[in-house]
Amino acid sequence: MRQEWSPEELLANWTLVDGDCDLVANKSGVTRLGFSLVLKFFELEGRFPHVLEEVPPAAVEYVAELVKVPAVDFSKYTLVGRTAEYHRKQIREALGFRPSTVADEKALTEWLAVEVCPVELVEDRQGEALLVECRARKIEPPGRTRVEKVLVAARGRWEKTFCARVIERLGEAGTARLLSLVAEDNEAGTALLAALKRDPGAVGLDSLLAEITKLNDVRRLGLPKGLFADCSEKLVAAWRARAIKMYPSDFRDTSADTRVTLLAALCASRQAEITDALVELLVALVHKINARAERRVEKQLTAELKKVRGKEGILFHLAEAAVGKPDEVVRRALFPVVGERTLRELVAEAKANEKVFKAKVRTTLRSSYSSYYRQMLPPLLNALGFRCNNTAYRPVMDAMRLLEKYAGVDGKTHFYDATEAVPMDRVVRKDWRESVVDDRGRIEHIPYELCVLVALRDAVRRREIYVEGAARWCNPENDLPGDFEATRAVHYAAIRQPLNPRAFIADLKKRMTAGLDGLSAALADGSAGGVKVTTRKGEPWITVPKLEPLAEPTGLAALKDKVVRRWGVLDLLDVLKNADRRQRAEEPHPPALAVPPAASRERSTRCEAVPVTCLSRGAVKAARPVLRGPGSQQWAPATRPWSGRTSASTPSSSPVRRPRPRR
Repeated sequence: MRQEWSPEELLANWTLVDGDCDLVANKSGVTRLGFSLVLKFFELEGRFPHVLEEVPPAAVEYVAELVKVPAVDFSKYTLVGRTAEYHRKQIREALGFRPSTVADEKALTEWLAVEVCPVELVEDRQGEALLVECRARKIEPPGRTRVEKVLVAARGRWEKTFCARVIERLGEAGTARLLSLVAEDNEAGTALLAALKRDPGAVGLDSLLAEITKLNDVRRLGLPKGLFADCSEKLVAAWRARAIKMYPSDFRDTSADTRVTLLAALCASRQAEITDALVELLVALVHKINARAERRVEKQLTAELKKVRGKEGILFHLAEAAVGKPDEVVRRALFPVVGERTLRELVAEAKANEKVFKAKVRTTLRSSYSSYYRQMLPPLLNALGFRCNNTAYRPVMDAMRLLEKYAGVDGKTHFYDATEAVPMDRVVRKDWRESVVDDRGRIEHIPYELCVLVALRDAVRRREIYVEGAARWCNPENDLPGDFEATRAVHYAAIRQPLNPRAFIADLKKRMTAGLDGLSAALADGSAGGVKVTTRKGEPWITVPKLEPLAEPTGLAALKDKVVRRWGVLDLLDVLKNADRRQRAEEPHPPALAVPPAASRERSTRCEAVPVTCLSRGAVKAARPVLRGPGSQQWAPATRPWSGRTSASTPSSSPVRRPRPRR
């Protein structure tokens, strides 16, 4: 339970109402205070506190004032013994709960294995989901040890189900190929696993060809398409993170089903990641070819003799005349200093140099590509399957098929066959036309291939052309998670948006209208904080004044001192932003609930508390948090973007092995 509560929240959540007063009427002193706090704690959390420190100090002070008992006496209340058991029984009966049984634990284990474990891997959130389900079933949660056993059993059951599903999809042949990778005395399999764990390295032709070889080796394993299509990305990423830390001997120490699933997750994930790396290498390499050619030509031209002598002096005289007579006409101010003929010669030289520069860049590009980089084209076209759903980029796809047809042709063959249909629009830029098409209308295939690669790079970066089998550069229409259709409510709840699009649009319109009305009213009465509507270049323009620095928040200095004493000098702003971002990402509030800022960081076992204006049972009953199961969309696992780093949790209940020397 969170420890900080505002006065409004204390009033709404910790106030004793009519029925509560009846329960504490025959109690006094420490017992009265302890019973009241445990009662309200159970209403909010759906469980009894394990230690007294779980009860917020602000709530102790507030309830102590209500029951007229000193707050310090709460430390004398005990949570074990006959009195505590009797109090728990009273609270359960008053709220309609019952103790959990072995049958309840089995049912909860099955529910967790089917509903929660496939989409939520963090153990703490699995425990929170269990508490929510117990609340929905009107069951007092088992003890802390029993809860841990239920979670371990549910994770184990789900792991067995997941492994069985993967093995069934792999088939006997696919399973055998994966197991052979970690078989003893299989040096080829060990080398492939080691290669899978390596990054592509620096951008270059050698790294590109090495990644193509690696991708072809993984594809020979014959993993079926859609092996993990209906699985959560977090689930596959967790299995991959667990497998990538293991040596072949570590794989052999696990059970056969777990071993196959780990290898399948590793190989499938790395196959998609290698495909992404190939695309990124291609994009970077095409840019590198162009950039190196421009730098080389620029260096050559800079060293050449300049036609118009004394350019530095001319520039100085022009600048001096322009600054000295800024309001004069150019003919009167500048021409007397530097003659008109000299200026025209400078312009003509600049135009000639620009044309020569572009021509030399094209020549250098053609030379370096044909002699060195062109050898990447055949294996690259064979390894990557480029696809497109946009008809506007059909010429680029047609050009790619033409490149694939002529990929094995010797570079000495300069021109395409006259009968070939060579796409030009959206493929060859205007400044390259004279290098691609000669005077007789023939198309030279080396500069044309360069133009196609540049057009392909631009289309891939815009996601207009995608690569089959990639993860990042995949079909944009498949960007949704694999389990989105099955868990649509979970994903919408994680981003706090309603399932009904009309409700989303109506809420958006309402908020935008309210914001604009508020701005209009503030501008009218002068309370907009200096914001004004002016004109700029004849168009309406909203001017916002420079903001003054805010006063330092209370407690920030103490927080800084604590951080410095514990971790040394850190960028505190980044720490706070990351903590806030992570906290917001973990918020499980459903989109249908309006969560106020003060209550937006409650755990998933609580919902928003509506402020009350009276102390009757009916009025405060509406203010109590109601906990429901996932079927009513009151609980949802957190959906976080994967950052490339793996969390400490794994899909298995057993701890992750630390790397050890290879046997």
